[in-house]
Amino acid sequence: MSLVVADGFGDERVDGIRVIDVGRPKGRLERMLRTTRRVLEAARALDADVYQLHDPELIPVGVSLHRAGHRVVFDSHEDVPAQLLAKPYLNRVTRRLLSAAYAAYERSACRRFDGMLAATPTIRQHLATIHPFAVTVNNYPLLQEFSEPPDWSCKAQEVCYVGSISAIRGIRELVQACALLQSPARLTLAGRFSEPALEHEVRGFVGWERVVAHGHLDRQGVRGVMRRAVAGLVTLHPVANYVDALPVKMFEYMAAGLPVIASRFPLWQEIIEGNDCGLCVDPENAGAIAAAIDHLCARPDVARRMGENGRRAVFARYNWQGEAARLGAFYDDLLDGPVKGRQRPANATV
Repeated sequence: MSLVVADGFGDERVDGIRVIDVGRPKGRLERMLRTTRRVLEAARALDADVYQLHDPELIPVGVSLHRAGHRVVFDSHEDVPAQLLAKPYLNRVTRRLLSAAYAAYERSACRRFDGMLAATPTIRQHLATIHPFAVTVNNYPLLQEFSEPPDWSCKAQEVCYVGSISAIRGIRELVQACALLQSPARLTLAGRFSEPALEHEVRGFVGWERVVAHGHLDRQGVRGVMRRAVAGLVTLHPVANYVDALPVKMFEYMAAGLPVIASRFPLWQEIIEGNDCGLCVDPENAGAIAAAIDHLCARPDVARRMGENGRRAVFARYNWQGEAARLGAFYDDLLDGPVKGRQRPANATV
C-alpha cells in the first residue's frame, strides 16, 4: 500500500505503508495546478490496483487514471457544493455560480469512477445521486489512541477547542464567551487560524486574556491539552456543511472522557443528549456558551459523569473498528469485478 502526499516532509515508510511526498506547495494556486500534476505522475508510477482520492482537487487525477484503465474511488469528506455556498469571502452570486459549476463537474467526473466513499450518511445521500455504489465510512476515532482513561485529578479550570480556527467554526463567540464567564475557566486553543485578519481581530476582544493559543500541535500535544481540560468545545455555526456533519473532534473529546459543549443541531443533540455526554447550545450565543462552560466547571462530578458516558459510547459504537470492517467489505466487493451496470450491494446500505 502506498500514500501520495504533498506535505514537504519527504518520502518515508510508516507502519508498512510507503509514503511518497511530491513536495509542499507554496500557495493555493500551485497546489491546484503543479501539485496536482505531480500527484498524477507519482500515482501513474505506482501502477496500483486501486486509487483512492481524498481531495476534490484531485478529481481530474482520478479521471486521468480511469481513462488509463485503473480502478478509482473518490472518498468525499464534505459536500463541496454546499460548502461553497457558505464561503464567507465570496459574494452570494459568486457562491451560487461556483457551487453549481462544481456540482456539474463532480457529477460528470465521478460517475465514471468505480465507487464512492462518504464520511457521513448525508454526504452518501448526495453521492448516491451521482453513483450507484456509494458507501458511508464514518471518520470515527482509533480506540488505541485513547486507551489511557482520563485522570480527573490532573484537570485544570480549562476548556479546549481543537482543530482549524475560523469564523464559521465559532471562534468569535468562543472568545466573547470568555469575557462572560463567572468561573475562573480559561479557553485553550490547539489549531491554526484560517485567516491572519481574524486572529488579529479576536486577539483584540476582552475575552482574549482568558485564552491560551498553542497553534498547531501534534497528536501528543493535543492529548496533553485534552488531559487538562474539563470539556471540549465544538460550536460550529449552522451552515449547510456542518449541520449534518460528524466532526471527528467531537468523538475524540468523548473518547478522551471529556464532556462536549456542542452546537444545538438535531443530529448532534441525538448523539450528545442521547448519550448524556455533554451540553448542546446555540453556537451564535456567547452567553449560552459561557453558561455551559460555567456549569461544567462548577460541577466537576457532572462533568466527569458526562465524560464517562461519552467514553463508553465511543468504545461501544463510535469507533473505527466497525468502520474498518465496512471499508474492507467495500473493497472486497469492488475487486470482485467491474461496477458499471450493477446494483449497489447490500453493504452499501446504511
